[in-house]
Amino acid sequence: MEPIIRIENISKKYILDHLVGTKNKALREVAAEKTKALFKAHEKRVYPKHEEFWALKNITFEINKGERIGIIGRNGAGKSTLLKILSRITEPTTGRIIMDGTIASLLEVGTGFHPELTGRENIFLNGSILGMRRAEIESKFDEIVAFAEVEKFLDTPVKRYSSGMYVRLAFAVAAHLEPDILIIDEVLAVGDIAFQKKCLGKMEEVSGEGRTVIFVSHNLTAIRSLCQRAIILDHGEITHIGSVDSVLPYYFGMASILKNKGIEVRARPLAQSGEWETGTDIEVTVSWEKHKYAPGWQCDIACYTIDGSKIFALESHKFKDFDSNNPICNAVKFTIKNNGFNSQDLRVDIGVKRSAAESYFIVLENCIVLSPSNKNMPSYKRDDVIIIPQAQCRAIEI
Repeated sequence: MEPIIRIENISKKYILDHLVGTKNKALREVAAEKTKALFKAHEKRVYPKHEEFWALKNITFEINKGERIGIIGRNGAGKSTLLKILSRITEPTTGRIIMDGTIASLLEVGTGFHPELTGRENIFLNGSILGMRRAEIESKFDEIVAFAEVEKFLDTPVKRYSSGMYVRLAFAVAAHLEPDILIIDEVLAVGDIAFQKKCLGKMEEVSGEGRTVIFVSHNLTAIRSLCQRAIILDHGEITHIGSVDSVLPYYFGMASILKNKGIEVRARPLAQSGEWETGTDIEVTVSWEKHKYAPGWQCDIACYTIDGSKIFALESHKFKDFDSNNPICNAVKFTIKNNGFNSQDLRVDIGVKRSAAESYFIVLENCIVLSPSNKNMPSYKRDDVIIIPQAQCRAIEI
């Protein structure tokens, strides 16, 4: 099959400027110094310090007609930069892209529409940009309005729309005007749950009609349900590409260790193979740099499904074997018995406090992901029940 998009060695470089000698100065102080410098020929001039930043490095892959492909990665990985290049908003520094077909993009709230024009006028404007005749746009008009649910506001300038209304109309326009390639960024997160499901269904329908969908999201459940292939970007480079089920475990592996605020969080399965297996027990270790650790600190963890349902929470001070007052200990280790709670991918939050009675002074949300990635595990719905797993918690030295 001939690819509809061919990306060959794409790289994107930005130049970052850092002013030397103006750190921690207010704007008026900088302005005053500049004014004085006009009258002092010998005044030392401030030159910017330049730094190269490569947002993308040697990206190469192909996308076939009718394919649904997901792009995932942590914030700053280069996902949005890649989509802007594909949408022809910005040019690559090196490399080339060969595309066959029209493109409709929904990258962020506020793009694609003219704020002074009404919803009705923007629908026709976008259709014209895609090369459609007025009669073709009119034939799709009622479908777009019904999908977006903005009938009452069609003749209102879109600058007065809420972010949710804006996204609903923007997606409806992009999906219904029949582009050959539909590019969707994380902007759908602005909409409510019902509309997100509606959008996912429409993207699947669009793909079934032979059009190509490129989807960027942190919602891994949506990626798994919609996409046939996935790409992991990390620091501007492709680390893995393949079927969704084969790629996601590598993405979770990237998130199994986190270093932040002097704290390191590690998670690993305790199966003999070292891999996630059905019924695998889990070990989560939270450690501090020794010079930042104070005896008596407490550490709690909470696990949620990817869509936000709380599964369990563990508080270190409630374990009889836990003693954080030993000055040589700088880590807390939780060993969690798997009673079937991790039938889905779980994200972990960490909270640190100086004593059981105090509030958290460090909170790390979504810091790691526990992923059994095993389809044989039973599914469940636990919105109102928090499982209390069998677990151990000890203060240790690392």
